[in-house]
Amino acid sequence: MSSPVIGVLALQGDVREHQIALAAADAVARPVRRPEELAEVDGLVIPGGESTTISKLAVLFGMMEPLRARVRDGLPVYGTCAGLIMLADKILDPRSGQETVGGIDMIVRRNAFGRQNESFEAAVDVKGVQGHPVEGVFIRAPWVESVGAAAEVLAEHEGHIVAVRQGNALATSFHPELTGDHRVHSLFVDMVRANLAPGS
Repeated sequence: MSSPVIGVLALQGDVREHQIALAAADAVARPVRRPEELAEVDGLVIPGGESTTISKLAVLFGMMEPLRARVRDGLPVYGTCAGLIMLADKILDPRSGQETVGGIDMIVRRNAFGRQNESFEAAVDVKGVQGHPVEGVFIRAPWVESVGAAAEVLAEHEGHIVAVRQGNALATSFHPELTGDHRVHSLFVDMVRANLAPGS
């Protein structure tokens, strides 16, 4: 099969790092800023950054409703850190005017692991990722307070949920794109390939 085309939402955040990780996982990566660019991709990554800023820029650029529509229609999507918040159906402590794309039946808490100066790295066992634990980089990271019946918990750290999957939507509290370990991106690329397969 040819390499799937996976967009990285390029409104704010660590776009380039995700593009490098996706390319290493045998996908064609491209930035997505406009609805017509979103329409051309087989999957989408929503990167880390500042979730309130991403939310407001998505509205400003006319992207919020197209994003919601494509995720509802089954577009494979992967959110890291702020991207996890964007994929949550509910935020426990939203900022004024903050919206989400939704797609995963989960409640999240922003900045739950602490401020920027409390960032840390930790080994995380992620269900579906073969081999040794993933080195998770947690930067002002959220955690998942709870999930609904349709969502599957893939990883926890110190009793808190930090990776979730629901159908074609994947989300992690941490940043695997910053470590040079591309196995989580490979997992997502495999999800995109499966969605493109005949009869999927």
